[in-house]
Amino acid sequence: MSTLTVAIICGGPSSEHDVSCVSGGGVLKGLDTESFTPILIGITKAGKWVALDENYPLAIKNKVMPTIEDNGTSVQLSTGGLVINGNFVQIDCIFPVLHGEFGEDGKIQQLLEDAHIPYVGSGVKASADAMDKAKSKELFVAAGMKVAPGVVLTRHEPVPDAKRFTYPVFVKPSSGGSSRGTHKVKAADHLSAAIEDAFLYDDKVLIETAIKGREIECAVLERDGTSYASVLGEIVVDPRFEFYDFEAKYLDDATTVKIPAEISEADTQSIQIAAIKAFDAIGCSGLARCDFFYTDDNQIIMNEINTMPGFTGTSVYPKLWDATGVSYTQLISGLIESALNK
Repeated sequence: MSTLTVAIICGGPSSEHDVSCVSGGGVLKGLDTESFTPILIGITKAGKWVALDENYPLAIKNKVMPTIEDNGTSVQLSTGGLVINGNFVQIDCIFPVLHGEFGEDGKIQQLLEDAHIPYVGSGVKASADAMDKAKSKELFVAAGMKVAPGVVLTRHEPVPDAKRFTYPVFVKPSSGGSSRGTHKVKAADHLSAAIEDAFLYDDKVLIETAIKGREIECAVLERDGTSYASVLGEIVVDPRFEFYDFEAKYLDDATTVKIPAEISEADTQSIQIAAIKAFDAIGCSGLARCDFFYTDDNQIIMNEINTMPGFTGTSVYPKLWDATGVSYTQLISGLIESALNK
């Protein structure tokens, strides 16, 4: 039986380069090699595409995150495949395990569409809309979902009067990821510094009322046009951390995910239905992780959607599916098959 050639692409120019490397290593390790032949492609922080050896180090070692170096190889996209060091290689599917800018904002999706290569995940428009938190909030509200109250600032607007907000608030770049540039602001005199930092990551910044509630995540998987929701997980952050920030997420073993989340059957179902509703409101395909706040008075508030969530074997998205009865390898195969049938 002949196998299909799948190119796994990781790295990229975004602030989530290193996280993407770890995810790429995970997908490579989890791939069913009886059905698929992998080709590993890295994108350096400068945006250069390189061909990588299958044993290229893509794991976190001694708290040091991996990175893609320019190794002198050349990779170009071409219709139906890749030109690697001058040789055309036909590619059946691309798994772009790229987080953040270029990976989740529709840019690589557009390039793959132009090259007529099937790829895992959401299309150009859905990726762009999900990446822009301000835009996705509008779509969630239009779909009848509750979101955190807040305002959107653009770079050239005057900073609003800090006294108009009820603290704490969260300040975050509209299109950031992995919590980079995100701040929990507890008092009015710290607001402008947080806004200034968030603007380093994007031209649009959100100021949102902090929602007091549990952080609940639900993974959505789409197969042949039908979306399925996983069991729920609750993010439990070590009290040493103010919130689920980058350090807490990746480097400190400071967060645990409680699966399944201890929530009543009725509210569990409501959150699963809301996750599918959010997925459909954005027009996603393949996969997404939906993040909610679940308040003490049982309100379900949509926080955000990630169209290419962390994808290591220990990331929340695969863990949630594993608990639902879909193994990491089955998940990867299912996503590739879905992409091929699109």
